[in-house]
Amino acid sequence: MIVFDLSCAAGDHRFEAWFKSSESFADQQARGLIACPICGDSKVAKAVMAPRVGAKSNQLAALSASAANTAPESAGEVTPQLVRKVMAAIAAEQAEMLPQSRWVGRDFADAARAMHEGRAAVDLIHGQTSPDEARALRDEGIAAMPLLVPFVPPEAAN
Repeated sequence: MIVFDLSCAAGDHRFEAWFKSSESFADQQARGLIACPICGDSKVAKAVMAPRVGAKSNQLAALSASAANTAPESAGEVTPQLVRKVMAAIAAEQAEMLPQSRWVGRDFADAARAMHEGRAAVDLIHGQTSPDEARALRDEGIAAMPLLVPFVPPEAAN
């Protein structure tokens, strides 16, 4: 597996994605299967990134000992613990906000347009839409963003 830093052409959003190989990335990119998780843009390219070089096997013990003595948050390092903490905070915020908004299902794009055009009262909504519809909303100046934590639609929950 290989991880690439990617960025979209539309909003220059940066994100990370894992692939089986460099060829797998190129194939998925050519077929338009990779989309920006922020804006849905499928024009995605590799971003400049620092290589991740593993430590030599005889240096792993020393590396582990020095890492245990360092406070990662104070050094500004991104650690798995920090990522888990941030993701938990995002999930908690999303869980708190969803009950305050109305589920509109697959009618999300139509409902967002109706509010934007003044045909419906402005309300907090969430629902489903395709990447193409999300791009069309963005192009029309309608603010919408994907949920960052997977969500089970009410009709699919048991």
